Amino acid sequence: MKIEAVVNAEIELLTAVKNADVLFFEKILHDDLLFNLPDGNTITKEFDLASYRSGKMKITTIEASDQTINLIGDTAVVAVTVSLKGSFDNSPIDGVLRYIRVWKQFDENLKVIAGSCIQLQ
Repeated sequence: MKIEAVVNAEIELLTAVKNADVLFFEKILHDDLLFNLPDGNTITKEFDLASYRSGKMKITTIEASDQTINLIGDTAVVAVTVSLKGSFDNSPIDGVLRYIRVWKQFDENLKVIAGSCIQLQ
């Protein structure tokens, strides 16, 4: 695994979030993904896909900064700050979040196997 591959996967992921690209999420999210939301709830791949499929998740602006990537064997841990604007289920989203994402190499594909995010003040 190379840092460049992880950087590119992160860029593709942010683009998919903005475009609500469910097909990309189906490919890039591991079936057993667990992700902790800022409110403490843990969601799965299916929950995430459902929020995009239903149109509940709408992102208008997404911008990443302050990215750190650690490679550990066939796994990469990414810490990144993301500025988000949009809405979820008609509730506004406008904030800065700090994400941690765990990517794992599977054959030719990188997949997100875990993650979490917290709201920054």
